[in-house]
Amino acid sequence: MQRALLRRLISETPFQPATSWWRAVEIAEVVRHGLPAGLGLDLGCGDGKLMRILLDALPAKPALVGIDLDPVETRDAVASGVYRRVHTAPGNRIPEGDATFDFVFSNSVLEHIDDIEPVIAEVARVLKPGGAFVFTVPGAEFHECLAGPLLPWSDREQYLQTVDRRCAHRRYWDESQWRDCLQRHGIEVVGAVPYLTTREVRRWETLSRLTAGVLYTVFGGRRQPIEIQRTLKMRRRTLRVPDWVSIALSAVVSTRMGSDSSGGFGCLFVEASRLQRSS
Repeated sequence: MQRALLRRLISETPFQPATSWWRAVEIAEVVRHGLPAGLGLDLGCGDGKLMRILLDALPAKPALVGIDLDPVETRDAVASGVYRRVHTAPGNRIPEGDATFDFVFSNSVLEHIDDIEPVIAEVARVLKPGGAFVFTVPGAEFHECLAGPLLPWSDREQYLQTVDRRCAHRRYWDESQWRDCLQRHGIEVVGAVPYLTTREVRRWETLSRLTAGVLYTVFGGRRQPIEIQRTLKMRRRTLRVPDWVSIALSAVVSTRMGSDSSGGFGCLFVEASRLQRSS
């Protein structure tokens, strides 16, 4: 499953092998758990490519509405045909009625939001009582999983801060922190599963150093990867590479990867449910 997802991701986004590696592990975890039935909201839907790949891997395909703050991404999300409708709006002002959705799904989005509480309040508002909130985020051990700077005398804390700025990560919460936040808005955590082992995080880190990390430095550390990709005209909706290229690249990306006994995990898959009556 993971290798098949990696090949598909690389075929559609060959310019970001590090992200494709991360997403392949992540989406495989989502597929193992599945998505709820009914009408769902994809919070931070982006251009719709990732959701299309996820839906193709699922046995049952729920109906979806997309929302994203970026108008360029939502334009492509509309064109993807994945969603019934797509909104260009922030997560704290979802243009949908109360109790509209059977579930809300958010994939590696919540860690980028500065003020998270109003967004969680909106999620609770648009969810039906008993509706599910399913999301993935980097977890509390993410920094610990990173190998750190290449030069032993370099400052590790400064390196971590650079990674966070480039990735636009605002928080690394553990299960208890998410549980507390969600409870304040009438949502209860049902389960949380760690994923992305230390070895997998470090594979992402290595790939990222050689791709987005280099470009981030070249552009002076002042522009996010998505902005750089647009400047270089990498992000095209119709961009695909031949199958033999994606197969070869995915083999290189995943070479010599096996089990990891370190016990560390960089990310968290969370399943939660809106209480029948908000507290």
